[in-house]
Formats: sequence, structure tokens, C-alpha cells
Amino acid sequence: MSASPTTEAHTIADGSLPLTVDSLVEQFTACGMSAGQTVLVHSALSRLGWVAGGAVAVIQALLKTLTPTGTLVMPTHTGGNSDPANWMNPPVPEAWWPIIRAQTPPYDPARTPTRWMGAIPELFRTWPDVLRSTHPIGSFAAHGPNARFLLDGHDLADMLGEKSPLARLYDVDGYILLLGVGHSNNTSLHLAEARADYPGKKYLTEGCAMLVNGQRQWVEFRMIDWDASDFDQIGSAYEQDCHSRLYRVGRAEARFIRQRPLVDFAVAWMEKYR
Repeated sequence: MSASPTTEAHTIADGSLPLTVDSLVEQFTACGMSAGQTVLVHSALSRLGWVAGGAVAVIQALLKTLTPTGTLVMPTHTGGNSDPANWMNPPVPEAWWPIIRAQTPPYDPARTPTRWMGAIPELFRTWPDVLRSTHPIGSFAAHGPNARFLLDGHDLADMLGEKSPLARLYDVDGYILLLGVGHSNNTSLHLAEARADYPGKKYLTEGCAMLVNGQRQWVEFRMIDWDASDFDQIGSAYEQDCHSRLYRVGRAEARFIRQRPLVDFAVAWMEKYR
């Protein structure tokens, strides 16, 4: 089961058969996914329809499609472990800020849950043999032969830039699967944002709780003030320019694209239009 109680009855009533591991493998393969690829997946489980086994089945199907020669990657971000002074959705009272900074537990790759990532990444981070990067806010998790290469060296101040798993995915000419989500969720466009030279690029002071030499500390650092407000526009322009196909997996729209040409396109787009 993958639907929430409010949508479950509608999902059942639409007449579709439940998705299974095998039917998902068939549909992932039809999107272009195959053995040996390195694929970054952004997902919304509820958009797929009824899945026999829910998130477990989706992960099993992704791994089965890629085979042990492939590498599966997901964002496992922990936005709650950040400076409350920067929170907007929703903001919290300023009187809370020192309490949050002093009391938030330090990031632990094995224990800290994801936030706003969805059911599939939250389960994936606990999957056997999955590795997770050390970034206390913008971590990624990966399973497969390229996992260590992708995740090592994830720099604190370069969360989504040149010293992040996104840049390492670019190095291996990896792929992106947007499964039930659009380009507004496409973190690879932040890599383009880091690389692009455009007027008005903003930076902010960020903070997080992390372990430093085994001791909890609140650490502050400067990073890009990431802006995804035009990502859907960029993605649409790319799809039109490159005649990119839109697929279906269950009831969800799916996009399966190479990351490298998308990032290169987005850098040029940002430098022209931002």
C-alpha cells in the first residue's frame, strides 16, 4: 500500500491493478533504466498508485533493474538540522532559535531521519549495504559499486556543488529518475546553480549540529542561498530543446534523463536569464 488514507479509496476505485516489483521493473526498463547505470532517484510514493509492498517494493524494483552492477542514489536531506533563523516554511519565533541551536542532536548518518524527502528515501537510508554521506543537512545515500566514490568528500560548505555527490554523479555520466515529481525537486539543478555565473547570486550563513572530534558542536558556515523557484521553467525548456520523453510508472509521470547534458543546459540558461 502506498496511498494516504485520504486518497486510498480513490486509488483503489480507479480500476488499476496493484503495482508489483515485477511490473515496476518492466516500467523502469521502459523508461530506459538498465543494468550498470548510476541513477539518482527523486520520488513521491503516493503518486504511483497502489503498490503491493509500498516503498520496499519500489526499492527492490529499482535495485533489480540496475542489477548489482548498477548504483542507486537518493537524497536523504535533513533540513531540520539547520539554522532556524533561515526557516521560512514555516518560520519559528526568534525566541526559539537559541534553544534549537543548543539542543538539536548532532547529525548521525545511521540514525538521523530524512525530512521532506518522502517514504522511499527514508527507507532507503536504512537499507542493507547502503552508504550515506556525512553532510549534516544535505546528505545523499547510495547502494552499489559507485557508492563510495559518489559520497566521499561531501564538503560542508559545498552542499550541492563541486564537492558534493551531485558533481560526482556528473563525473560518472549518471542519470536522474524523477518519479512522480517534477524538476522543482531535481537537486542536480543546484549543481548548475553552483557552477553558473549570474548577477545576484546570494550567500547566507548556515548552521547545524554535528560531531567535531567526537563532541557535539553547533557549526556555522557560508554557502549559496539555493533557489529552486525557476527549476520547473528550466526543466521545461530543456525538455523542449532536447525533445525529452515523458514516461508513466503506475499513475505517476516519470522522467529519465542523463544528468550531464541537463546540468550543462541549466548553467547556460541561468547565465542568460537569471
